[in-house]
Amino acid sequence: MSFIHNQQHRRTFLRQSSVGVGTVALGSLLNRHVLGSSPQQDERWTGVARPLAFPPRCKRVIHLCMAGGPSHLETLDYKPRLAELDGQPMPAEMTQGQQIAQLQDQRDKLKIMGPQHPFRRCGKSGLEICDILPQIQNIADDMCIVRSLHTDQINHDPAHTLMNTGSSIPGRPSMGSWWLYGLGSECDDLPGYVVLTSVGGGQSQPIASRQWHSGFLPSRFQGVELRSQGEPVLYVKNPGGVDAQRQQDVIAAAAQLNQIGNRRTPDPEIETRIAQYELAFRMQTSVPELADISDEPQNILDLYGTEGADGSFAANCLLARRLAERGVRFIQLYHRGWDHHGGIKKGIEYTAGLVDRASAALVTDLKQRGMLDDTLVIWGGEFGRTPMAQGSGRDHHIKGFSMWLAGGGIKPGIAWGATDDFGYAAVENPLHVNDLHATMLYLFGVDHTRLTYRFQGRDFRLTDVGGHVVHDILA
Repeated sequence: MSFIHNQQHRRTFLRQSSVGVGTVALGSLLNRHVLGSSPQQDERWTGVARPLAFPPRCKRVIHLCMAGGPSHLETLDYKPRLAELDGQPMPAEMTQGQQIAQLQDQRDKLKIMGPQHPFRRCGKSGLEICDILPQIQNIADDMCIVRSLHTDQINHDPAHTLMNTGSSIPGRPSMGSWWLYGLGSECDDLPGYVVLTSVGGGQSQPIASRQWHSGFLPSRFQGVELRSQGEPVLYVKNPGGVDAQRQQDVIAAAAQLNQIGNRRTPDPEIETRIAQYELAFRMQTSVPELADISDEPQNILDLYGTEGADGSFAANCLLARRLAERGVRFIQLYHRGWDHHGGIKKGIEYTAGLVDRASAALVTDLKQRGMLDDTLVIWGGEFGRTPMAQGSGRDHHIKGFSMWLAGGGIKPGIAWGATDDFGYAAVENPLHVNDLHATMLYLFGVDHTRLTYRFQGRDFRLTDVGGHVVHDILA
């Protein structure tokens, strides 16, 4: 499904045209916005995964990234056996020869740490969810909890890279970039892939911008980070003394210069640059409207627990719903604060309090608007935490962890997969990160084995050389 040949034809046409396509499109765009002419349909990237391989159930993804590795044992995976054995030695045979992050030299001293907070059965489904997530408990019947995830990378950055790109090798395209490449965007005046970040709770591990980079795909498919406090995009407004006509002249001149470069050395990145100028011009209107939540009723602000634009996860969740309404294809919200190597009892309760209400509000809000059916919501981190104590906390853990999914063709009110009695390893229906990606793409009607891009003599895909669709969690 590579579009290299199409790009070659397009570049040839640009070389042979006295006026580049980008300049023509830019002119029509500027005329429409500046001179008030009648709207017309602009060329839009519609993706290479057409026709779709399966009937699609989704239109968009909202990925709530709990960065830092939330403990499944204090959130979504209750283990009464751990409570019974709290403080006792961890069975040596379970950890022998296993990869452990910072407890490597303490194998003979490993002690079991019981769940630090109680769980309860929630909703008609009876799903067990920890009491530190009381609002998420209220949407139990809308979600599927997967308790058998496992990953390959035990440190934060490579684990995030694997979760986002399907590989621990840096430089691969991110999930959202694959989605745009394969399916395009339904939005003309906002990026098709948007990222928002917030922070609070435990250690705030840094998140590199390459987590939403396009890798070897053309850069038109990379994610765009919006600021969660103040103006979402800096410099999107015209500076003082620059009116729309002046701006039109500058952008048109820049487009002409870019076309000169493109005729000399055909390069899809030059075409991307032209397209981004066009998008930026559109965003001068769309971004202020997006950020202005004065049209949101008070009951919705109360539902999320925010007045907006305050840098909080709650404000980002509200903005995510507004982005989804406007046709943005892939939205990621990172909350940095789940790395609890010490003081996990109070620390995880505090961090959960920063995300619980808004996470549930997002699902509830989407459902009330009739959008949950075609929106896939995912909540989880890059790995889990150890059943063994690391002082008063838990270490990184890759053998088994949990996340929940809702909407978008997911079977609601179920738990799928399981870890052993200690919460140490996935033993029932293990699900690798590549399987998660394959299943997500299936919900959009895409065969993950066919969504490929040829680079350096090899066909690459999001699921690398693995991935199986998990039909059991689909409605």
